[in-house]
Amino acid sequence: MNGVTILMYHQVGKFPPMEEHRATYCDVGRFARQMWYLHTFGYNVLSLDRLVEIFTKHLPIPPRSVVLTFDDGYQNFLTHAAPVLKRYNFPAIVYVVPSLIGKKAEWLALDGHPTPAMLTADEIVQLRSMGFDIGSHNLVHERMAEKPYEQQFHEALESKKALEKIIDDEVRHFCYPYGSHNIDSLKAVQQAGYTTAVTCQRAAATPDFDLLALPRKAISFGDTLPGFIFKLHTKNMPKTPPLKRTMDDKA
Repeated sequence: MNGVTILMYHQVGKFPPMEEHRATYCDVGRFARQMWYLHTFGYNVLSLDRLVEIFTKHLPIPPRSVVLTFDDGYQNFLTHAAPVLKRYNFPAIVYVVPSLIGKKAEWLALDGHPTPAMLTADEIVQLRSMGFDIGSHNLVHERMAEKPYEQQFHEALESKKALEKIIDDEVRHFCYPYGSHNIDSLKAVQQAGYTTAVTCQRAAATPDFDLLALPRKAISFGDTLPGFIFKLHTKNMPKTPPLKRTMDDKA
């Protein structure tokens, strides 16, 4: 079955050479070439809302379909990624951690990383006015699967409320921090009122996946244009069975 490649980015900008911890960085020059490639070769860059419509209504999946997602809510999305995306009129979603708005990514210091600035509330509103979607990356940047259901639900719900207050619009999409999730996470996110949630499981998304456990392919510092193209077209099957709610869970 033809699938949709959901790409996972974190930071986009100019970074010094690095040998370790490269997964959450993408050089802006490489990012620009990647977006040029999608545009030049006719890829269909979809919003998550469009993906939901296609999957739930059993519509044909457009060939070479891609969704662009950006985790954590770094300020460098606005300064480096957004201008490139607007050049090609590509939709994208930024997953924001409400407790970190206007602060620094302090958790990165634990691994010896710099601590870049996060988006402010005004910048989030600005991105929304530019046409970008805003999603929730949970209330705090912590592993959800290590927490009881009640806490997972509380954090997912309060995150949704906080972001909706900022953008004055519905927040329908969720991203599990670190990709950490279990069946309670899916239930908590469902109960909090989200339509989709994305993981770090690597595969192409198809209607066979639960909308609250959609897979993604990570783009990182080391990905040249050939590496980017390789990821677009390979690793389409999950290594392990993805989580999926039963009918009772969805009730």
